Amino acid sequence: MSKIKEILIGTNNKGKYREICNLLPKKVKKYSLKGFKVFSPKEIGKTFEENSFIKASYFSKKTNLICLSDDSGLEIDLLKGKPGIYSSRWNKGKNNFDLGIKRIFREMKNIKKDWKNHSAARFICCLTIFWPGGKSYSVKGIINGKISSVKKGKKGFGYDPIFIPNGYSKTFSEMKPKLKMSIDHRFKAYLKIMKFFI
Repeated sequence: MSKIKEILIGTNNKGKYREICNLLPKKVKKYSLKGFKVFSPKEIGKTFEENSFIKASYFSKKTNLICLSDDSGLEIDLLKGKPGIYSSRWNKGKNNFDLGIKRIFREMKNIKKDWKNHSAARFICCLTIFWPGGKSYSVKGIINGKISSVKKGKKGFGYDPIFIPNGYSKTFSEMKPKLKMSIDHRFKAYLKIMKFFI
């Protein structure tokens, strides 16, 4: 199969767009949705895989380009896997992660006042490549960790300020971006689709 030389990154999230571009080889030409007047489709899937497929297929059909889309989120054991696929909409669809983080702390405290030893969590990323001919390929990456009791760091985005990966003492937001991107869920998923680009 011929390698992908150009691709549309199917996200309106600046942080995700930057991270995906940095994962892909420099020689691959990347397009952003900014260049096309395309709104995001409704994410009506029940899983990360379904939602990443919905986005990749929709954007590919609208632009006639190969599209790579990501659906990712945070699952917290104490909250029975929430916010999960609703991570970016966890605060009434506002995409406001500060409010989302406050809600996570509030709900964890409601279940267990001292929840620090019950903070197991994971970030999950599903990446889907969709080709204009209808072919698609989806993969998943997972990183396990725990929830920090306070927000820390300014470098990340989304829920990065409260997630500490296993084996580390810093949150994703405290880490140098290069380190974060070499261990996180998006990188683990990318390793499984790298063969299409290199």
